[in-house]
Amino acid sequence: MSSKTSSFFAEAVGTFALVFIGAGAVTVQGWSQGAVSLVGIALAHGLVLAGMIYAFGHLSGTHVNPAVTVSMVVAKKIGLGQGFLYIIAQLIGAVIAGSALRAIFPDMPNALGSTDLGEGVTYSRGVAIEAILTFLLVTSIFGAAVDDRAPKGFAGLAIGFTLASCILMGGPLTGASLNPARSFGPALASGYWGNHCLYWIGPIAGGVFAAVLNRAVLAKSEQPCV
Repeated sequence: MSSKTSSFFAEAVGTFALVFIGAGAVTVQGWSQGAVSLVGIALAHGLVLAGMIYAFGHLSGTHVNPAVTVSMVVAKKIGLGQGFLYIIAQLIGAVIAGSALRAIFPDMPNALGSTDLGEGVTYSRGVAIEAILTFLLVTSIFGAAVDDRAPKGFAGLAIGFTLASCILMGGPLTGASLNPARSFGPALASGYWGNHCLYWIGPIAGGVFAAVLNRAVLAKSEQPCV
């Protein structure tokens, strides 16, 4: 298997795992009438992301998130063509995950873990929350996984913990997607598209700002485009 095929496969499977477990935890929360809890949902997302980073980080970097991929293109860590293929793989993985959840929970009324704004949260506030939280997530990725000065072997934990903590804060407000693919897969499977564009605008804006800040302030040196 070529390196491009391996990285495409890794992004698709990694995104499938994140969406199936993450959105699945939200779905089971409704199915079980509250047995999972916000803490459980946050841990489900954070732990599966950490696991996928350790499983596939050496193959693709485990972006599993179009906002992360866009930030890596902006930071010139990957090329535009590779970034496009990554996003296609991520969306395919997310759609398969959403379809699997639909097959398992055909009658669930909670839209299969689709994200939407909490009561009283305005659209502009939702964009800001998603952007800020994604900025923190992508900053943790640059610091723990991209920068070669970071301690080895801890990237999965650092990034997974960051995602979990962001969900603890933002989950009741926006669903704390931080990931267009995480929102897209369940939305397509359930047909529920509430405020869906928000989950592209906010995360990508936050990721791009993190990439710009990393290049301007935090990066040790410029590295060539892969």
